[in-house]
Amino acid sequence: MQGKLINILLTITLTITFFGFAGNALAQDKPADNMEIVKEKIRTDKKLFIATNMRLTETDAKEFWPVYETYQTELGKLVEREIKLIENFAANFETMSDDLAKNLLDNSLSIDSDYQKLRQTYLAKFRGVLPDKKVARYYQLESKINAVFEYELARKIPLVQ
Repeated sequence: MQGKLINILLTITLTITFFGFAGNALAQDKPADNMEIVKEKIRTDKKLFIATNMRLTETDAKEFWPVYETYQTELGKLVEREIKLIENFAANFETMSDDLAKNLLDNSLSIDSDYQKLRQTYLAKFRGVLPDKKVARYYQLESKINAVFEYELARKIPLVQ
């Protein structure tokens, strides 16, 4: 089972990497269509990873998945903001000014803050549908996925010169 979970997480990682950094090549053909396919693949793989690891009862699942879907929609908005920030960074990397660096840093911290607010807001909602141990497990799974995503970003994005 551990191997299967690692494979799912690896698939998510590769998809995120593809989406974030190879997606620009796809965007030259049909940006909306190609990016939507990649986004849907990420959503599907992530949901499979969560479903495999949550060990939800049928009753838990009926309550959990609607809250999960709403949370993922809100989280997706933050991811879109982060992608735009990274695109802005990449477009201006060679000519980065102090003002632009300040703006990018402020926006990055704003996204981080909004992410923490979202996690806090949804904590009560998840607690309303699951026992605390399962909520903790879900938050751990989200953290693991986020850590992989952040690692890939750190690995791919060069330091400001």
